[in-house]
Formats: sequence, C-alpha cells, structure tokens
Amino acid sequence: MGLRPEDFESEHDFLAAIREKKITEGEVIVIRNEGPRGGPGMPEMLAATMSISAHGYSRVALITDGRFSGATSGPCVGHVSPEACSGGPIGILRDGDKIAINIPERTLHVDLSDEEIRSRFKTFAPVQREIPNGFMKRYVRMVSSAARGAILE
Repeated sequence: MGLRPEDFESEHDFLAAIREKKITEGEVIVIRNEGPRGGPGMPEMLAATMSISAHGYSRVALITDGRFSGATSGPCVGHVSPEACSGGPIGILRDGDKIAINIPERTLHVDLSDEEIRSRFKTFAPVQREIPNGFMKRYVRMVSSAARGAILE
C-alpha cells in the first residue's frame, strides 16, 4: 500500500482530504500528532475510521498515534508509541514509503534502511501546536507515552 503521511499531521487534515476525495484505494493513511502529547490527550479517531467506511473505501489502512475505541473497523493500527510529537518513528514517514501490516502477528514494518532512518531523524522536528496555558501545558510536559498508559509522571 502507498503512504501519504505528509498530508495528515492531524485528524483534521485527514478529514479535509477525504471530503475533497484525495484518498486513493489501497493506501496506508498515517495520521500523526494525535497521541497523548500531540493531541493533546489522545483523542478518539472515530471520525477518521467512520469517514473511510462512509466514503466506500474497502482497501485503506490507517495508522495513528491517536486512539481507537470498540467502534473502529477495518485495518487500523492505533496507540503507536512513541508518538510523532515525542520523536517516534511515525514522525519520519514520508509519501511513498512501503509499509507492511501483519494484523494477526501484530507487526508493522516500514521498508527503510537503517541509514535512511538515521538520516530522517537528523532533520526531524516535531510539530509544535499552540497549547493554552494552565493544565494542558502541564499535561503535555508530564504525560507518558501510550505504551505506559498516558499517565502523568
């Protein structure tokens, strides 16, 4: 499947693209910056998964550092950790990268050499969202990864 992560630095970006019919059957869609820090708060990705289904796609996979609930359907990988905002590998994916998803084995593989991965991380800069002062800034600064339960540490 193809990949178009540069268009989707948020669920909002993805929803705009699907309304404009910019999604192609057979793609792997990556929505990043929706994890505990990036969201902030790890918002539910139900609008994204429902939009894929409502627009009639049957061969579109979704990978996100956001969260899914029991209402999610189709090939979806969520809670990716570490998230893009924290420098996780989801942040360096680019259009055209080849991704293999094996749902029964619970694996995700991107066909990149170690050298290419190192090169991309050298130039990686996480998206900086404007966060209001107060609790949300504190939350973003102190929240752990989804793999650790997104708890304050």
